Amino acid sequence: MPDPVHAPVDPVALSADLIRCPSVTPAEGGALSLLEQLLAGAGFDCTRVDRNGTPNLFARWGRQGANRSFGFNGHTDVVPVGDAEAWTQGPFSGVVIDGILWGRGATDMKTGVAAFAAAAVDFVRTTPPDGAIILTITGDEEGPGLDGTTAILDWMKGAGEAMSVCLVGEPTCPDHMGEMMKIGRRGSMNCEFVAKGVQGHSAYPHRARNPLHAMVRLLDRLTSHELDQGTDHFDASTLAITRFDTGNTATNVIPASTRATVNIRFNDAHSGPGLADWLRAEAARVQAETGVSFDCRIEISGESFLTPPGDFVNLVAASVRAETGVTPVLSTSGGTSDARFVKDHCPVVEFGLVGKTMHQVDERIEVEQIHQLKAVYARILRDYFA
Repeated sequence: MPDPVHAPVDPVALSADLIRCPSVTPAEGGALSLLEQLLAGAGFDCTRVDRNGTPNLFARWGRQGANRSFGFNGHTDVVPVGDAEAWTQGPFSGVVIDGILWGRGATDMKTGVAAFAAAAVDFVRTTPPDGAIILTITGDEEGPGLDGTTAILDWMKGAGEAMSVCLVGEPTCPDHMGEMMKIGRRGSMNCEFVAKGVQGHSAYPHRARNPLHAMVRLLDRLTSHELDQGTDHFDASTLAITRFDTGNTATNVIPASTRATVNIRFNDAHSGPGLADWLRAEAARVQAETGVSFDCRIEISGESFLTPPGDFVNLVAASVRAETGVTPVLSTSGGTSDARFVKDHCPVVEFGLVGKTMHQVDERIEVEQIHQLKAVYARILRDYFA
């Protein structure tokens, strides 16, 4: 029987309360404390898993080691507000005007966290499941990502905690509610090349060794190379030049060094280490041809991953369709998310709101979408534990 003492949790009110917490990375701003109070009051065992000053929250309802445990993952940290004076409503106001909720985190992703927390609390109060529900909420998704979800997963491994499957509540819909869910993500990596030559007068180039010429040759080879033509579930991998700096203010001086950065978004035809070997090999070729030395500084943000269509993917897709009337596209597009860490723990998918205003001035969302999102998450829980 439903619990007569507790009214359903309003995900819009909870979203607004979270927006009013100024949790710009790495500040906690009171957001996790607010959620911990709500979840503990509903019978969740809550543990703060802070690491190196990064705030994180683990919450479990049900028995540890249950045969079935459904997980949600999200973050309460937000990007900086930018020009606060340019906002129509205050960036931390959390006001609702004409059916629109305003504030930083209104799409990315305090509303997603509020929706799954509200759905989970209502569910365990009305129909306690045979199994466990686990919420992993970090304050470091918009930051370096070193001590956020990874810290929670490390702690879970040591504490004997486990999720059978996990849904990340990031905004996934481009234009209208329900149109897209993520069943994978491309990998991402950056490589900074530093080219060192010999400085000289531009009128006597033979007496210098121009690092700019060598860098241009290398970048042309990289951008002209076709990494692949796409795979069954992924578009073609891409390489983009994102920076080219020399700092030379003189027009008659060949500089001694220059640097450039490329970003690669890669599909499941590649691995980060494999692409790193290719980048170093190309730089070595140009070094041998020009005499300009190259140093490669590579950072792999995450490997590509895929949760193939099956029971879990079908469950989420069916719930989205039932509550929104839209059949979601199964996508692997977009940037990275903390799903890239969760995929090493259990199968993971992503579904959330329309993300058109995320990270923008005047970030906002229709309150109707927040209610729909809670309904989707509630249906997923009902059907998973049915």
